Amino acid sequence: MPTHSEIQTLLAEIEQNNPQTAPELEQFRLDYIGSKGKLKALFEVLKTLPPDEKKTFGANVNQVKQAAEQKYQQLKEQLSEVVDNTAAPADLTMPAQTTRLGSRHPISLFLHRAVSIFRSIGFQIADGPEIEDDWHNFTALNTPEDHPSRDMQDTFYIQTNPAVLLRTHTSPVQARYMKKNQPPIRIIVPGRVYRNETISARSHCQFHQIEGLYVAENVSLADLKQTILYFARQMFNKDVQIRLRPSFFPFTEPSLEADVTCFICHAKGCPVCKYSGWVEILGAGMVDPNVLENCGIDSQKYTGFAFGMGIERTTMQIYGIKDIRLLYENDARFLRQFAGSL
Repeated sequence: MPTHSEIQTLLAEIEQNNPQTAPELEQFRLDYIGSKGKLKALFEVLKTLPPDEKKTFGANVNQVKQAAEQKYQQLKEQLSEVVDNTAAPADLTMPAQTTRLGSRHPISLFLHRAVSIFRSIGFQIADGPEIEDDWHNFTALNTPEDHPSRDMQDTFYIQTNPAVLLRTHTSPVQARYMKKNQPPIRIIVPGRVYRNETISARSHCQFHQIEGLYVAENVSLADLKQTILYFARQMFNKDVQIRLRPSFFPFTEPSLEADVTCFICHAKGCPVCKYSGWVEILGAGMVDPNVLENCGIDSQKYTGFAFGMGIERTTMQIYGIKDIRLLYENDARFLRQFAGSL
């Protein structure tokens, strides 16, 4: 056990130790009050003493501990004052250092604008799961298991349960909404979708869609046409015209593709519209009666229309982007070119 004179020697050593730099101060802390310092060793000795000796020895150890801690704190404050006094005075005339803020992604810019346009004419936003079941994603939408159009929407299935998959479009949300709500229904469904496609300049295994659904009494193709025209003129240009072409989708009948006059060259011909003057923007059609019946809606009383558009390809057309992969690489130099421009 250390004697009284040894403890007094340690006190004197602490008093005479005067670090002048931050590294020397840190070494002082490690030597005396650190987890492996000399004080730690004294406390280990204290644990082994009989009760009648602990009181006297403990008082001496506490005296050393207080002296070391006070000395450390005092030296720390002195060194801080030295650093503050030697630092160059602040130049209050200099402009503040600003932090570069982030900005919305081009896809988000298009999506937010599209949502605001549809909301202005009474559409509500609906949302649903990205991990879907086979019935909502295909069967409820008039696409039974042996339907050939499923080949066009090959997706990613859960190995342990093939009936669970990543949704191939946001249309399952329409089915879920119709099962829980009776007409009139007027919703838009923005979201991420997935398909088992080879990643290239024009396709990706994940992308975004915004779909719309309107079901009520006496809804006609004329209502669909006017809705598409209103959206196109609000989104692209007040002077654009639309063109409807016959097409096929298993969940609409009749089905159509909608084109708009090129919003880049104003129908004069450019690389974006492939010099045709027209740009395809979405697929649409009248909701197939089978879909309404599958979701518990009387197809004899109600009719409706649905439409859907891919966000990435339309965004690429607007900005003249030639490779879809650029939208997913998160290169700030690339994204900064388009932020806030739509």
